[in-house]
Amino acid sequence: MASSRRTGGNPTAAASQSLPQPESEPLPERTRAQLREIIARYPKPRSALLPMLHLVQSEQDYVSAEGVGLCAEELGLTQAEVGAVATFYTMYKRKPGGDYLVGVCTNTLCAILGGDAILAELKDHLGIGDNETTPDGAVTLEHIECNAACDYAPVIMVNWEFFDNQTPASARELVDRLRAGDPPPPTRGAPLCTWRETERILAGFPDERPNSADAGPGAGPATLAGLALVRDQQAGAGKRPAAASTPDPARPGAHPASAPETRT
Repeated sequence: MASSRRTGGNPTAAASQSLPQPESEPLPERTRAQLREIIARYPKPRSALLPMLHLVQSEQDYVSAEGVGLCAEELGLTQAEVGAVATFYTMYKRKPGGDYLVGVCTNTLCAILGGDAILAELKDHLGIGDNETTPDGAVTLEHIECNAACDYAPVIMVNWEFFDNQTPASARELVDRLRAGDPPPPTRGAPLCTWRETERILAGFPDERPNSADAGPGAGPATLAGLALVRDQQAGAGKRPAAASTPDPARPGAHPASAPETRT
């Protein structure tokens, strides 16, 4: 597969002691204007920092020291303040990765139901370790403490889209298709796009793919089982059903699939 990864370039001049300094391509000239576009959305400029960091990742795959310096300059913050945020949230990466971030949940329920076995299988199958990228630049493998989808355990997320009820065999097939340039549709949520494209969406720029937001359901039967039980109980007791604002299984989910900003 022809990868979009580019590893050449010069080390960034805006060094930050809180981040490692791998080589990366320089940020393009348009980045500053787009960062200012993000800042303009917020009444307080520093509130824009999280999507600004996603924009940096959409250009360089990770939060570089150059990106930290540019965000700090535009917000009137110190590089230490920006670097502290970039290293606090695990969605911000500290080195370049692949086109597809494959995150295997290894928290309690997923681990018990096969998450640990899936991660071990993928390490062996891909020949890489945790937080490493395949030589073709297609897949970065990462263990994740929780994908917030215990009702479909064991779960894998690819660029923050859900692949539910996985097995070692299905996980192997998934990464093989990613490396072959044939990404399968997620169980829930929008069709897959590359890491950089995903990061641009998380920065608040529109997903311009036709009908991508309506491509898949947000919540399935397992997620809504408790709600259905309560409604049945209320109906049996003659009570009025829950308000219409409760989740609708036919409602398309927001994407990327409600990815939480997990903390280290």
